[in-house]
Amino acid sequence: MNTFRRAAPAKSVMFMVSYDDGRTAYLWIDNLAQAGDTRAVGLVARAQQEQGSLPEGTITSIRRVR
Repeated sequence: MNTFRRAAPAKSVMFMVSYDDGRTAYLWIDNLAQAGDTRAVGLVARAQQEQGSLPEGTITSIRRVR
């Protein structure tokens, strides 16, 4: 009997979005192909800002958390 299980692959990727005034927000991307492309992550963050899911402001950095 095998008691150890393989970890399930992540279904989403989490990013930390930093703003110029010191605020931090978090962004989740479900598409793993987009999550690997830095430019695509930036475009998703801008789109989320326009929709109101992310706060308005100047984004200084986006860093992958998990």
